[in-house]
Amino acid sequence: MKKLLYCILSALLPGATFAQQTPYWQQKVDVNINATLNDKTHSLDAAISMDYYNNSPDTLHYIWMHLWPNAYKNDRTAFSDQLLENGRTDFYFSKEEDKGYINRLNFQVDAEVADIEDHPQHQDIIKIILPKPLAPGNKIKIETPFNVKLPFNFSRGGHVNQSYQITQWYPKPAVYDSKGWHPIPYLDQGEFYSEFGNYQVTLTLPANYTVAATGKLLSQNKEEENIDSLKKQVLVYGQENIHDFAWFASKDFKVLHDTLQLQSKVIDVNVYYDPANAKFWENSIQYIKAAIKTKSEWLGEYPYPVVTVVERAGSDDMGGMEYPTITLISKTDNEKMLDYLINHEVGHNWFYGILASNEREHPWMDEGMNSYYDKRYLLQQYGNPGIGIFDSKAPFLIKRAPAEIQQPVLATIIALKRDQPIETPAETFSSFNYGMVPYEKTAQWMQLLEKKLGTIVFDSVMKNYYRQWQFKHPYPRDFKKVAEEVSGKNLDAVFSLLQKKGAIFPEQKKKIKFVSLFSLKDTDKNHYIGVLPVVGYNFYDKFMAGALVHNFNLPPSAFQFYAAPMYATGSRQLNGLGRMAYNFFPGNNGQRLTLAVAGARFTGDHFIDSTGKKNFQPFSKIVPSAKFVFANKNPRSTLTKYIQWKTFFIQETGLLFKRDTSFPIPADVITYPKESRYVNQLELVAEDSRVLYPYKAVLQAAQGRGFVRTDFTLNYFFNYASEGGMNVRFFAGKFFYTGNKTFLTQFETERYHFNMTGPKGDEDYNYSNYFYGRNEFEGLATQQIMIRDGAFKVRTDLLSNKIGKTDDWLTAMNFTTSIPKKINPLELLPFKIPVKIFADIGSYSEAWKKNSGTPRILYDAGLQLSILKNAINIYVPLLYSKVYDDYFKSTITEKRFLKNISFSIDVQNRSLKKLIPQLAL
Repeated sequence: MKKLLYCILSALLPGATFAQQTPYWQQKVDVNINATLNDKTHSLDAAISMDYYNNSPDTLHYIWMHLWPNAYKNDRTAFSDQLLENGRTDFYFSKEEDKGYINRLNFQVDAEVADIEDHPQHQDIIKIILPKPLAPGNKIKIETPFNVKLPFNFSRGGHVNQSYQITQWYPKPAVYDSKGWHPIPYLDQGEFYSEFGNYQVTLTLPANYTVAATGKLLSQNKEEENIDSLKKQVLVYGQENIHDFAWFASKDFKVLHDTLQLQSKVIDVNVYYDPANAKFWENSIQYIKAAIKTKSEWLGEYPYPVVTVVERAGSDDMGGMEYPTITLISKTDNEKMLDYLINHEVGHNWFYGILASNEREHPWMDEGMNSYYDKRYLLQQYGNPGIGIFDSKAPFLIKRAPAEIQQPVLATIIALKRDQPIETPAETFSSFNYGMVPYEKTAQWMQLLEKKLGTIVFDSVMKNYYRQWQFKHPYPRDFKKVAEEVSGKNLDAVFSLLQKKGAIFPEQKKKIKFVSLFSLKDTDKNHYIGVLPVVGYNFYDKFMAGALVHNFNLPPSAFQFYAAPMYATGSRQLNGLGRMAYNFFPGNNGQRLTLAVAGARFTGDHFIDSTGKKNFQPFSKIVPSAKFVFANKNPRSTLTKYIQWKTFFIQETGLLFKRDTSFPIPADVITYPKESRYVNQLELVAEDSRVLYPYKAVLQAAQGRGFVRTDFTLNYFFNYASEGGMNVRFFAGKFFYTGNKTFLTQFETERYHFNMTGPKGDEDYNYSNYFYGRNEFEGLATQQIMIRDGAFKVRTDLLSNKIGKTDDWLTAMNFTTSIPKKINPLELLPFKIPVKIFADIGSYSEAWKKNSGTPRILYDAGLQLSILKNAINIYVPLLYSKVYDDYFKSTITEKRFLKNISFSIDVQNRSLKKLIPQLAL
């Protein structure tokens, strides 16, 4: 039985022989690299020698090896896939010369050629089969030459012209610990886990480069050549107890240097920067010193002899990336932001560099703990724990934005039930959550732990954690054990929060407070009702002005409303619109249920009678609705599915002429009767707002008095490699009469019939689109259409029976494409003109009847000018079916080209979802 159990457990640990539980151990990998930079080909020729010490109780038969430069090899890597999921296409569509890889590998183990196996999924991981098993307590020497084609810097490493950021660049063994092997692909979202060891790296490169690197510069020699451009320099760097090595080279670097006295030693402090940005780095040395001193005081003394900060070339994203003893930081013109960035990235020498937790599996252990100390540092230095990103940019926002903008943003994710537990692997966070939960939410959790223990005990916990686990690989259980041992408390309740969604601190009772416009300050204490001016315009009401009253806040409340009453200067009436809604979050298969009531009132037409009086014809609508958004089990998915019901209760002011015979002389009488109708509308929607090939499919059924209208619309976008792309729209609709089809029912339901041309204002049967002049028959307003039904851009408004209008079936396809730069002559202009090409093709029921007089297939094509990100589109038809050409020639006698132009205004479908797709707003 024991033998059987031994075999079973051995099978559960691939590549290792089972051993009983032992005290803590970790592997050691000493690394020696010789590398030469070729700045003409942006490549490295190198050789690596690694002494791999098996300190585990297991016999190893293979070693997983990371070849992370291969993450840039093609668009079939985990890195490429993740960038697409996070909304970036720059690498996916990059040129071949901008990609990168590692090759010319020939692994030998103790001078014996080793067999290689590919990882079953990832191109940047291989398995080295050891020629001989590596027993516990023994070591092997792993050697290989290698060549790296450096990519353009899409992520953390590569080059920007001849500025080089050489990171994650050499073959690196995966960590083997008590949980087994940890082979991980390179990712942009998700950091690293590597073995400690002693490094010596020799770099050869042109002499006109300045180099910043991990560790201490041990020697520097310049090799003199006859030709200046061939002069070389050889630099040797060394550092003990590190788990990575990065270096940066530029011809333009300027250097600031100072020293810092710590308790047991003096260390070097360096800054490498672009001289063009010198003013941004004037105080950087002082910021580095402050970061080192505070972390040394709060956690434990900085162990390395040098600390270096390097300006990142070609980036101003206010970010950074850490490596042992050295960090890369983007420039910023905000002094407090620079101080914060330096403090954060230098702080990673403790949380990542020295306390080397598995960043991929437990990102909170480095990012969150570090972020807690960011807040503590800012509070000590500036009196508040916020970054203050608006301090020097927008005084208007300073009054309304909190110092810690991330707090209301995190609270918003939580309120929408879209957050994830702190204890979540980095790659499974949504891109938005990754910026909030491991950082901000963990920092709040650390503050809770501090509050639970008291600052003195908390500081003792952190110092003991640092002392016990420096240069090791701690897990969450190890941190919990230290915290409980030092504090003498059971902390199960606090640590259980790491596994849960929701807020760290309980929500306080909020006060209602009125503000102008909006406010994000103290949203944990106040529920704001914002008041701001609002204006509007249409042909009948003319200019309208009023106030928008709303309770849209971050975080949002379950009950939301807005009301926008406006006085119309033309109709002299009170118009406006509003909505109130309540959101439920049912869980399980339901992400959100929204019950709402919306309403609007405006003027849709007017009539000037024989006395010259202008009589206005307003419309109003009340729209109760219910929307159920299905839950998506994958937090990273951008797919949203929902079902929505709306009922439109609409009242319109009609126009009725009748003859009154009660007078001695009969007279014509004009009345304006109120007419009411309803439309029930059911929609099933599937929408994926992914950055590559997004689509939206809508199945809709509308029912009113005497009819049912069903249709399906699919929009699919095909991205082009350069930029832009082609949008393809497919539409199919079928109209049914619920009673007998008569001339009267045809007339009464005409506005609901399908149109090959995009419908006009009087055909917007539920008043859901903005129309400048909804019922005009002359002038510019008549040229406005809405993109619905067949969505053709040519119009036949003057026909009593418009071409392509049907009460049976209609189908169409619409194509809109940007013009590739290579063939777009407008690219020669010094400014950008957003011109596209459109083409439409379709058919409808009547065209298939005998003697219809209309071709079965209709088409049009032309140019489209898109303004304000497609909010306004202007269409210029240039090609169209003969039936349209005949119409234009017979009805439009002058200014035909201008009058054939049409336009659409799409302001009603603007949404934050395109900015934050994974929130399913």
